[in-house]
Amino acid sequence: MAHYAFLDDNNVVTEIITGIDETELIEGLDTETWYGNFRGQVCKRTSYNHRIRGRFAVIGGTFDVAADRFVSLKPYPSWILDGDHDWVSPVSRPLEGIWGWDEESLSWLPPSAEMALLIARAP
Repeated sequence: MAHYAFLDDNNVVTEIITGIDETELIEGLDTETWYGNFRGQVCKRTSYNHRIRGRFAVIGGTFDVAADRFVSLKPYPSWILDGDHDWVSPVSRPLEGIWGWDEESLSWLPPSAEMALLIARAP
């Protein structure tokens, strides 16, 4: 069993399916080619364990053809894509504690008092 992502003309992931193992052939074609031909869309294998193409595809995410990697959804407008195709904030996250990104101030903020209480009670 393997997972496959279908891409639109802009390399945006539109659907993810579970299909046959990538080592099998369908009508003499590799699985990506066969699924792509069947659907009339580009098809790329994706992997939950991140062994291929960087990360598991997400609907709405994109596929970087040159890097042969999936790119997740951009979490905030100010974040940029690094060399590993991960979104990073313009300011480094503090190493200790739990922090949340605040797009308005472009900074990491500690959790509110209510959130801190919920975190403290979590199992």
